[in-house]
Amino acid sequence: MLRRVGIRDGTEVEVRPIAPSDADALRAAFERLSFESRYARFLSPMDHMSNAMVRYFTDVDHHDHEALVASDPETERLVAVARYVREDHDPEAAEAAITVADDWHGRGLGTAMLHELAQRAREEGVTRFTAYVLAGNEDMIDILFRLGPAKVVDRANGAVQIEAELPPAGVSDQLRNLLRVAAEMTKRFRPD
Repeated sequence: MLRRVGIRDGTEVEVRPIAPSDADALRAAFERLSFESRYARFLSPMDHMSNAMVRYFTDVDHHDHEALVASDPETERLVAVARYVREDHDPEAAEAAITVADDWHGRGLGTAMLHELAQRAREEGVTRFTAYVLAGNEDMIDILFRLGPAKVVDRANGAVQIEAELPPAGVSDQLRNLLRVAAEMTKRFRPD
């Protein structure tokens, strides 16, 4: 199901569930990401995606593992991917991740993709998202605690795991703030 979604800067993107046929487009989108964006997404250096990774990321069941892609209608390039993977130990929780192409940062695409992903998650019975973000600055960790019902549930290997309840509809200010904090934490790790 293809949807046109407007983002904060007035641009529209086409959002749809990922398919195995997106393997080449996903690989090309990954190749266009900066080192910093790759590191922020995978929490470690990554030069390329293996065939097994591409298969895992594109061949999803759209229930326990959902992935939505956004493409630029003008270029047809993938410009964002939002995914969740349901937690094995808690079927109401899912780990969420969003990757936005470097040249689309700051335009509201990440927030729009979070909204679309949250809607899909609710349809599948997910009530909470967990996410791993880069850590290393106590000031930023303190900001996480001031966001409201979000909480830090784990810290390990330079990353922080946060958890947030999904609102009944839309995306709460809390989830938007979590996305902003994740982006800010990533910026602090980028070289000047």
